[in-house]
Amino acid sequence: MLEQYQSAIALAIFLIAYGIIISEKIHRTVIALVGACLVILVGILGLEEAVSAIDFNTIGLLVGMMIIVGITRKTGVFEYLAVKSARMSKGEPLKILAALGIVTAILSAFLDNVTTVLLIVPVTFAITSQLKISVWPFLFTEILMSNIGGTATLIGDPPNIMIGSATGLGFMDFALNLTPVIIVVSLVTIVLLQYIYRNQLDTTDELKSNIMLMNEQEQIKDHALLRKCLVVLGLTIAGFLLHQYVHLESSVIALAGASLLLLVSGEDVEHALAAVEWPVLFFFIGLFVIIGGLEEVGIIEAVARWSLEVTGGNMAPTGMLILWLSAIASAFVDNIPFVATMIPLLQDMGRLGGIADLNFLWWCLSLGACLGGNGTLIGASANVVVIGMAEKRGIRVTFIEFMKTAFPLMLLSVVISTAYLLLWYFLGHLQAAVISLCAAVVLAVLSKAVSGRLLKKQAPRSIQP
Repeated sequence: MLEQYQSAIALAIFLIAYGIIISEKIHRTVIALVGACLVILVGILGLEEAVSAIDFNTIGLLVGMMIIVGITRKTGVFEYLAVKSARMSKGEPLKILAALGIVTAILSAFLDNVTTVLLIVPVTFAITSQLKISVWPFLFTEILMSNIGGTATLIGDPPNIMIGSATGLGFMDFALNLTPVIIVVSLVTIVLLQYIYRNQLDTTDELKSNIMLMNEQEQIKDHALLRKCLVVLGLTIAGFLLHQYVHLESSVIALAGASLLLLVSGEDVEHALAAVEWPVLFFFIGLFVIIGGLEEVGIIEAVARWSLEVTGGNMAPTGMLILWLSAIASAFVDNIPFVATMIPLLQDMGRLGGIADLNFLWWCLSLGACLGGNGTLIGASANVVVIGMAEKRGIRVTFIEFMKTAFPLMLLSVVISTAYLLLWYFLGHLQAAVISLCAAVVLAVLSKAVSGRLLKKQAPRSIQP
């Protein structure tokens, strides 16, 4: 009986789960697991099909990096970088704001966004306390820059990890195609934030000198462990750079790095595994099963067909639709379930539309989903974590107050991304056209030269009288 209504049931499970996740009334991991169990219990997916729907490459990559970061954070190297940046800024608040923003962006490109802000924010409170200035401009900058920086690489943000795992795009693909626009977005955002907060960050020369008395070397708690962590982290990043060429999944590289660090560091395994965010992993597992149910009953394919009809299957309009839809949606809902839904949708669009190269659409999805998280307080996990840490210290920021500054900056970053993507798309086509034209000219010249030689050889010799 239930088989006749499987499409409706699968859609209902997805929409109800999504609605509860957005409301945050119940922990999202619980809802994802309940939804996954319902998909199996009503017979939409069998147990083997449900297991097949789980992207273990994404899970493995997250586990490996969480272990590496969990051990490395014990060394104090991240606090060292924050204090060093403040001292290099000579205690000037606006320069410190820029320096901490840049450090946050760089760290977020290689670490989880939430981990990055958890490491940087406590040091930020200490620095602003020394200067006796408002900490909020710095926290706000770190929120934005964590989401912007995480967009630049395969491992910087969960949506990118999911896209890379589903498509086979590697670390260098993300770095080469997304880092250029992220650098521009980062610089523009930093400059605008310095302008916005220029009148709120005044302090005295005496307080500035207090910053210069801070010693970054004191932040390093274990030099021997730091050396081991840096070596393993370097090898892991090198593995990411080469994994496409040695035909190894990114999860294998991350887990190999984590295993090596556990071996050489002598860290207690239970303590190391405690650094793994298990609720996040099980949220992913449940979500993959729910989306697998939508794929099984054909709903994803139906939406893909509709999208192709709306855009006419043209790549540029389709890409812009995905970019802006992703950005606006990700400002108000969690970008992880959104991207999990969009991945099979784009794959079906490529299959149904006969599009062999979907890379342009993947970059649109990545930029929209990751940058869109800056739009509101609930747009990304890092936003919620920083606000929670601020509230514990008596700093209250309302949804509207955050959105008034954040949403326009998010829209500007998407406008910059739009210009970049369209330029990238049309220059790619122009480059292809120029290459084709040059090839045609070369072939025409060669053809003419060859035909001329042949005609000359075949021409009858004149008869001498």
